[in-house]
Amino acid sequence: MIRLDRHIERWIVGHRAGWLNWLFVLLSHVGAYGAIWLAVAVVLGALRRQPALFVQVLAADASAELLSGALKWAIPRHRPRLHSLVPMPHGHSFPSGHAATSFACATVIAGAAPRWRLACYALAALIAFSRLYNGVHFPLDVIAGAALGIAIGFAIRALRRRGALRRRSPQDSPAG
Repeated sequence: MIRLDRHIERWIVGHRAGWLNWLFVLLSHVGAYGAIWLAVAVVLGALRRQPALFVQVLAADASAELLSGALKWAIPRHRPRLHSLVPMPHGHSFPSGHAATSFACATVIAGAAPRWRLACYALAALIAFSRLYNGVHFPLDVIAGAALGIAIGFAIRALRRRGALRRRSPQDSPAG
């Protein structure tokens, strides 16, 4: 499995389309620390008059960042050694933090705004793929990060449904 993982990574890097380099470098930059997702949550929350959406996306982003970082510390997998288009991160590669944060935030936003589901997951997939294209992750890193992110996103959505991440209105509080 690891051999196939390395083979796919080499194939992707070896078949870059130079005219797309700028796009995948940009996607990696805007996906760092979930920045694009926080911006989307601010705008969407304001448009829909749901300021709690930002808090939920922030919780998903922070959780994904912390858990992926802990896993990178616990699983010391080296990064690819081929030419990267972006500065090589200093930490280990498994799982991809970009994929984890992107899929966690996309899952939360998709739950709050179902019409945006396809766009959210498409952007998350492009950000995750940018890490392969840019030569700083292996496919299994990205797949694991995406799976972690989706799990976190669904956990945040479950907390929201239970009311743990929702601001209570006066009519929600018990009388007495």
